[in-house]
Amino acid sequence: MNSHWISIGALIGMFVLATALPINMGLLAFVGAFLVGTLVAGMGTKAIIGGFPADLFLTLAGITYLFALAQNNGTIDWLVRMAVRAVRGRIAAIPWIMFFIAALLTAVGAVSPAAVAIIAPIALGFAAKYGINPLMMGLLVIHGAQGGGFSPISIYGGITNKIVAKAGLPLNEMATMLASMGVNLAVAVLLFFLMGGARLMRMKADADGSVPATPRVSHAQGGAQVYGDAEGEALSEERNTAARSSDSLMRAAPEQDAAPQSRSYQVATVVGLLALAVLTLFFKQDIGFVSITIGLVLTLMAPNLQKRALGQVSWPEIMLIVGVSTYVGVMDKMGTIDFVGHSVAQLTSPLVAALLLCFVGAVVSAFASSTAVLGSLIPLAVPFLQGGSDVSAVGFIAAMAVSSTIVDVSPFSTNGALVLANAKGVDRDRFFRQLMVYGGLVTLVAPLLVWLLFVVL
Repeated sequence: MNSHWISIGALIGMFVLATALPINMGLLAFVGAFLVGTLVAGMGTKAIIGGFPADLFLTLAGITYLFALAQNNGTIDWLVRMAVRAVRGRIAAIPWIMFFIAALLTAVGAVSPAAVAIIAPIALGFAAKYGINPLMMGLLVIHGAQGGGFSPISIYGGITNKIVAKAGLPLNEMATMLASMGVNLAVAVLLFFLMGGARLMRMKADADGSVPATPRVSHAQGGAQVYGDAEGEALSEERNTAARSSDSLMRAAPEQDAAPQSRSYQVATVVGLLALAVLTLFFKQDIGFVSITIGLVLTLMAPNLQKRALGQVSWPEIMLIVGVSTYVGVMDKMGTIDFVGHSVAQLTSPLVAALLLCFVGAVVSAFASSTAVLGSLIPLAVPFLQGGSDVSAVGFIAAMAVSSTIVDVSPFSTNGALVLANAKGVDRDRFFRQLMVYGGLVTLVAPLLVWLLFVVL
């Protein structure tokens, strides 16, 4: 059997096994990367480890640690109350504020994961406090970030436009930008009403941030993430001594004015979050290193919060994401991604080839870099786009752009992983399955839809 098909079959087998048994798929993926890399591809250990996404690991660990600190010291609850007052208690406006802020950040040059990393923890804090569907809130943040991602000055837009210009294809920057925003906005509107938006439109919070009806929030929740096995282990040494202080942090901070020392610490935390945004968005610093650095500074101000916050880092989810990414890295080095792309591009019908390239872009991007997918698949379409076919180059670029980025809702992508890691008051396994099912649905439907809209019609 061809080595490429073996690697694809192994990936499918991992999904089946992880679905049937309560086994972290990241463990399966690491073992798969080792076995397929060494036995099938003849790769050395260093080459296999080279696919480990260190930047993604650092981003997930740093962001969840920093926002665990912010939650534990009451800063997130404080920000939530101020934001509700700013929208005059209109709960239904909150998801849309998050959508458009995320879109604005990516439109002016932020990378999509950076925007989601900054907005998602705060947005999901709102969701937990006001009974907003956390899946809907997280998806609106991601779709907002993807919607603004193809402006001419954005990262995705700049890279795509350069690739198109280099390939000698017709270029229409505004068409790509409007296609991305239009599709993501339409999906966001649909999700809003399907996931409880009508109920939110009938709700209004009081000036102090409270709502008349008690929101459906799990009070077993603590910090930025639900306590999982990793946190349980981290808390075992300090449970008896820290329980009273942690309870006071979680109960007193949202309901009453903080003491001066506590409020000053919250102000310092807000300054740290603003510094995170400025350093990552405008000075292009690595968000993982910056978030850990800011977290360390805040930890030095209140050392007793450190162990608890470290336990709240979403280690199982991080293991899953980096494991799958490492396996996909092995597939990439084996040439499996190029093999699939070239096999599709060699089809005789340009329309069918365009559709299948959109599907390949969606499937691969759900696990790997959207930028890399755009850079590798658009050039494959040059022969039939320049060969006098009925396929519009502008329409194909718009379809490829949307289908390769809208799938970042997958829990295996950075954006989906950030939402999963920061979800509050949820059954983590169930939430992961919901993201995976939604991501799979988008991967199957979006390429066909955008192909019909921008290529066929």
